[in-house]
Amino acid sequence: MGSDSEAEKSQQKEKERKKMLAIAPIAKPLAGKKLSKKTFKLVRKAAEHKCLKRGVKEVVKSIRRGHKGLCVIAGNISPIDVITHVPILCEEAEIPYVYVSSKEDLATAGATKRPTCCVLVLTKPTKGELAPEEQEKIKADYSQIVSDVSELTSSLF
Repeated sequence: MGSDSEAEKSQQKEKERKKMLAIAPIAKPLAGKKLSKKTFKLVRKAAEHKCLKRGVKEVVKSIRRGHKGLCVIAGNISPIDVITHVPILCEEAEIPYVYVSSKEDLATAGATKRPTCCVLVLTKPTKGELAPEEQEKIKADYSQIVSDVSELTSSLF
């Protein structure tokens, strides 16, 4: 019985290693395990409350329209040219962004079946209104992650 769990653990480690090898060299700042978990939790909440823009096209359109939020980009995109312009747009619009290791995990958190390159977490929904306590929860999580991302970014440069 013990050998089964050992085999599963080694398979899990192998998967993690392959994920890390697939990450593009431009994926900086890359979120660690803890920050990734928090980020996915925020993306999940935002998807539930319709405060999420999915995909490169939608994210770029939202940024150009002046919407503010947190941009989460997958680091294992191939070809990487698909998303190389997104961080530049984010910097110009002063939107914080962070890379996560897997597009599949990002899609799961964003409540879609297809792998997603990037998502933009908005602080309030584009249509309609949110209950005040729900909006406060999302804003609190959002501000916590943004401060973690800015810490991560400042340690890089």
